[in-house]
Amino acid sequence: MAWQVKDGVRMYDIVDAQKAFEPLSRGLSGIRITELGRERIVAELLVRPEFCTPSRMHGGLYMAMADTLGAMGTVLNLPAGKHTTTIESTTKFISSARAGMKVVAETQPLHRGRTTMVWQTAIKNSDGKLCALVTQTQLILDGLLGVTD
Repeated sequence: MAWQVKDGVRMYDIVDAQKAFEPLSRGLSGIRITELGRERIVAELLVRPEFCTPSRMHGGLYMAMADTLGAMGTVLNLPAGKHTTTIESTTKFISSARAGMKVVAETQPLHRGRTTMVWQTAIKNSDGKLCALVTQTQLILDGLLGVTD
């Protein structure tokens, strides 16, 4: 993914961020970023029948969506020369989304430290009901994985 470094922090635009999702399940998930910033990321996805068990969105897709957005939020807040990995994730399943519904995920930081960042993602269905609340911890590591600034 291409980025610019400004004041020692990587900056992405929404087009580059969207391209980052394409390798995820070969782009099959259909996650679409609608807002991208260091304080908040919003994305949506249409719940397709192949992601349902049997007619409701599979819990793993909620978790994958949240994990991806939390990792992206961390990357947006990393100093140059650092990378991240998820070390913990907790999901509370509250309601569900049916096939054909759109879900919207909103990710915000709870903590941005030198060694960890914690993000919380609320995922709601098109009826506005909270489906899942995911809290994850990202570890901040030295060096980049096969990427140069």
